[in-house]
Amino acid sequence: MGAAVVALLALEKCRLVVGFRSNRARAEGLRRKAREEWGAEIELIEGDIREAATRKHYVSAAESSGDSLAGAVILPGDPARVAFDALDDEALRDSFEANYAGPILLAKELGAVMERGAGGSVVLMASMQAVAPFPSSLNYAGPKAALVHGARVLAQQWKKVSVNVVAPGATVVGMAESSVSSGKYDRYMESGAVARFGKPEDVARAVRFFLEPDGYVTGQVLVVDGGLTIRRDR
Repeated sequence: MGAAVVALLALEKCRLVVGFRSNRARAEGLRRKAREEWGAEIELIEGDIREAATRKHYVSAAESSGDSLAGAVILPGDPARVAFDALDDEALRDSFEANYAGPILLAKELGAVMERGAGGSVVLMASMQAVAPFPSSLNYAGPKAALVHGARVLAQQWKKVSVNVVAPGATVVGMAESSVSSGKYDRYMESGAVARFGKPEDVARAVRFFLEPDGYVTGQVLVVDGGLTIRRDR
């Protein structure tokens, strides 16, 4: 999903700083593609945003670029796939740090940069499981739901920065890819709850909407799931 967002923004000739946790080869491949296919140069930052030092790198990049920071899209997380019976305090803490603490602290720190400047937009990534209950998703859905509420608190906090959330459904890339491939969501296709599974471009377009300059939306959640959450009982 991150690559799809980068592609959409690179085509618009945005100046991009792109983060990755550890897969440098994949990140370098994206940077090469941006240069060769979209004519865009991107700066890469490596590290886990749960770590304060990594978050500081993002802030430094924003403050030293010479341009005002216009937007931040924060997509990382962890699927936290732990069986319900095996869920313990360590697993829940790990999920909380990856799916709430790291992203919300980075949003706070980058949003503060924008608030001191000309303003801008922060977009966080949640999940359909943050807005609708699904079985066996306790340690993933709980922190993602907290992320949604945290985004609303930040939206209230600032005057010049909008904060919104995109909540993808069953998408063929990212954390949901293995679930989709395993057939976990096939019953929703068979019942007609959804016409197809989500694509990364679906999510990227939703993110881009929230990044619109002088946007008039804040504190909202856009669920990009083809209707799955409201039709899942079919």
